[in-house]
Amino acid sequence: MQKTKKSVAKRFKLTGRGKLLRRTPGFRHLLASKSTKAKRRATRDKTVSPGHAAALLQCLPFGL
Repeated sequence: MQKTKKSVAKRFKLTGRGKLLRRTPGFRHLLASKSTKAKRRATRDKTVSPGHAAALLQCLPFGL
């Protein structure tokens, strides 16, 4: 039986077209030293590169 890898399911979100979205790392502490521009960009979700996405999608056999 295939099981969903829960660690992957919690960290990534699947879009309607099957792409994976991820959060920007390093955004939980030391925010005073980061520029406003960097903090603004960090709030947006990023897409996972195709090379990494292939292995992660195998961990999500039923989607999310």
